Amino acid sequence: MFILKLKSGDKKISYKPLSISVKFLIDEKKLKQSLENFIKVTNVQLSELQKKSFLSKEGNEIRISKHDGKPDELFISKIIIDDKFSSDHFRNHLAGFIQNIGNEEVKYLHISIPKYEHFKKYFESEEYFYRTFMEGIYLGNYSFDKYKKDKKAEKLLEVYFYADDGKKLSSAINKTVNLMEGVGFTKDLQNEPSNVLVPSILAERISSTLKEEGVKVKVFDEKEIKKRKMGGVLAVGSGSNNPPRFIVIEYNGAAKKYKKKLVALVGKGVTFDSGGISIKPSAHMGEMKADMSGAAVVAGTILAAAKAKLPVDILGVIPSVENMPSGKSFKPGDIVITASGKSIEIEDTDAEGRVILSDALDFASKAKPDVIIDLATLTGACVVALGEFVGGLFTKDDKLADELYKTGQQTFDRLWRLPLWDDYNFLIKTDVADVKNLGGRWGGAITAAKFLENFVDKKISWAHLDIAGPAMANDFNNYTKKFMTGYGVRLLFEYLENLNR
Repeated sequence: MFILKLKSGDKKISYKPLSISVKFLIDEKKLKQSLENFIKVTNVQLSELQKKSFLSKEGNEIRISKHDGKPDELFISKIIIDDKFSSDHFRNHLAGFIQNIGNEEVKYLHISIPKYEHFKKYFESEEYFYRTFMEGIYLGNYSFDKYKKDKKAEKLLEVYFYADDGKKLSSAINKTVNLMEGVGFTKDLQNEPSNVLVPSILAERISSTLKEEGVKVKVFDEKEIKKRKMGGVLAVGSGSNNPPRFIVIEYNGAAKKYKKKLVALVGKGVTFDSGGISIKPSAHMGEMKADMSGAAVVAGTILAAAKAKLPVDILGVIPSVENMPSGKSFKPGDIVITASGKSIEIEDTDAEGRVILSDALDFASKAKPDVIIDLATLTGACVVALGEFVGGLFTKDDKLADELYKTGQQTFDRLWRLPLWDDYNFLIKTDVADVKNLGGRWGGAITAAKFLENFVDKKISWAHLDIAGPAMANDFNNYTKKFMTGYGVRLLFEYLENLNR
């Protein structure tokens, strides 16, 4: 696609050759007059058919060529502010737009952001309103074609934004560029094939990328994992020729003027999940290259936080394994002793993510953070319950639940809270161990969360995010269709940025 360069446009627009300009008109009582005013100001000619089609209920866009090349083409898009409008409107619209012009020889894109006053109820701030336009350009521009022999060379595209508040616009551009570096890194990790991205390579890529930003990264090899008695990680990784890794990331950005607060982010890092001895059906098994999405989100979020210099302290914890069947694999009926000392009866080796997270959550708890948030492509049951585009939210902390839910509504990395009631505990009880790793057919996402709860210090505020649906490519909108999505980075970045507000 394009190599993007975002800029704040001058008050007086100067169009260079090979330019496209995008304008938005709000569908209201004065739409016809707004269109006529636009025609006069831009000195374009529209046919009656174009006018009537645009003003009709079904019409939404006009593409106009300008023979004087100032600009070469104009796009007019109609905005309908009704009960279907959301904070994702411009993000999704521009993601589709950039994809549609991807094969064109455009060099300059000019986007005029409409007045914020019309959209106040949908966005937390004017700056964030601006950012959704920029995020759409980045998200729609993403492609993963590194293994294609005949891939097209990337072209430079300078994108100019025009808005009422120049300072907020400049801030929005800087913040978006930093954030989307993290999102892009996450998506690259998710989309990498599992024959390349084994646990050791995942650890190397995270370490090398984050160290460039001054972030501390430690990687525990198999010997160190054994020394630390991380039986969950060792058990799941035992069947593979690619040994496990345990990645610890420390970002220290807390500013002195704020109350010091440590947030631990824990991410499931299964670089490929065959199901192990309890092997999965072959259909769609290839998607399991992205079973490390939780890990990728943690790494991408910390990268974005470091680039943006967010004034927070973050501990990232990533257990990484490859779950494969072999003569050395862990088996149903096995009992695994975790780093916490608690034992797990293995009912199903395809419920492996929670087993490695048992050691990771215990490790995070021992650091005594104020908050622990874990992310995992944990259960198909959550996708059945909520669909492919919403993550499951589990916590007993109502304040944390409210913060994450509201942030998800804004970023459109949306969450829906499911119960974490103790009534479900009996489903994961066993006579031979402290807990078993599968709770039966019903409420599978809930019993998985209840399992994880066993390994978190009860004094620490904790939330579990099941991202099994939205992490994967889906048909929900223009920027999730082709590739693994990077879901969760924008959510966590916004949550972390708001911590000291």
